[in-house]
Amino acid sequence: MPMSEPALPQLKRRNPGLAWVLMFVTLGIYGLIWYYNVNREIAEAFPHRKVSPMGAVLAITIGGLVIIPPFVSVYNTGERIRNAQRDSGLEPTCQPWVGLLLSLLLGLHVVYYQIQLNSVADEPARLAAA
Repeated sequence: MPMSEPALPQLKRRNPGLAWVLMFVTLGIYGLIWYYNVNREIAEAFPHRKVSPMGAVLAITIGGLVIIPPFVSVYNTGERIRNAQRDSGLEPTCQPWVGLLLSLLLGLHVVYYQIQLNSVADEPARLAAA
C-alpha cells in the first residue's frame, strides 16, 4: 500500500459577513481572534512562508501607537492571502491595497479577505472531486 503525503492543515472556511458582524458585537475582540487565526492558518498551511500570527496582531494593536504598523500588517496579510492563492494553484485575486482601503471603511477588509481565503479553503475540495 503506497504511503500518501501528509495533508497540510487547511484554511478554515468562514462566513465573511458573520465574521464582520461578530467583530462589532464583541467590540473588536473577535476581529483580533480572526486576524490571529487567519495568519496562523496561513503559516501552518504554507510553512515555507514566514508568518508571525502574534506579530501581526501586535502590529494592529500596540503598533497603532506608532500609526504605520497596522496599515503595513493589513497590507502584508493581503499579500499572504494572495500568495496562498498562488501556492494553491489559483489565480491570485486578492489585492492587498483593496484590503488596506477597506480596512479604513468600518473594517470591511475582514469581509474581503475572508472571501479571498474561502477560495483557498475550497481548493482542496475541488482537487479531491476531480
